[in-house]
Amino acid sequence: MIMTPRSRITRFERSGNAMWLRVDHDGRRFIGDSLHNLVESHESEQLWKPLPPVQPTKIICIGLNYRRHAEEMKKPLPSAPLIFMKPTSAIIGDGEAIQLPASSQDVHYEGELAVVMGARATAVTAAEAMQYVLGYTLMNDVTARDIQRAQARYTHAKGFDTFAPVGPAIVTGLDPRALMIRTHVNGELRQESSCDDMIFTVAECISFISGIMTLMPGDIISTGTPAGVGPLHAGDVVTVSMDEIGALSNPVVRSSVR
Repeated sequence: MIMTPRSRITRFERSGNAMWLRVDHDGRRFIGDSLHNLVESHESEQLWKPLPPVQPTKIICIGLNYRRHAEEMKKPLPSAPLIFMKPTSAIIGDGEAIQLPASSQDVHYEGELAVVMGARATAVTAAEAMQYVLGYTLMNDVTARDIQRAQARYTHAKGFDTFAPVGPAIVTGLDPRALMIRTHVNGELRQESSCDDMIFTVAECISFISGIMTLMPGDIISTGTPAGVGPLHAGDVVTVSMDEIGALSNPVVRSSVR
């Protein structure tokens, strides 16, 4: 379900309703209450509230999927994709605050390329996997590293509310192997890598995951983080970016809840 040539898909709240906006390569704009119900429109979204660009049924993440990141974590390269899941309640959009939980003193950023599924996929081969992709967005796989180290498990450390910033848009028609991902904290470059450093390709990840669980339209596969992960502190602003997709920027605050 690859949409070519390139289109840019965003979501906004308009008059209390969530709306989708697709802008095609030729500048034509289409608006509707779902991706399957879009009509051409010249409305401007300038006064609308931006929302995360996707509503997944699940978020599946790939661990240790960049060679240099595995090296910095001093772990061997995996022989198959290492997968874990984040709750959809962790999703926030561009500009929303990442909340540092009181139970962690070592929260890290992890800038990642995220795949958005466009069609239901069950047990698909790597050769056919890309037919099921809608497009790509950015995700910050925020992680309470001290909890992760103590438990050697991922759900607690990565499942807090606000720990899955996603956005700012879904872009179709990209070649993931040709993309460069960057993460800045307070304007300082912390991560920069070609996605070609991935151990398992997007197609291989889709094939592997769809052999375990059915992937639904809108589901997110976050494809792993490159080297350069590090801590976040209250007052920071963390930005994950790709030239083709844009910038996902989030302030960091200390939560008073937990």
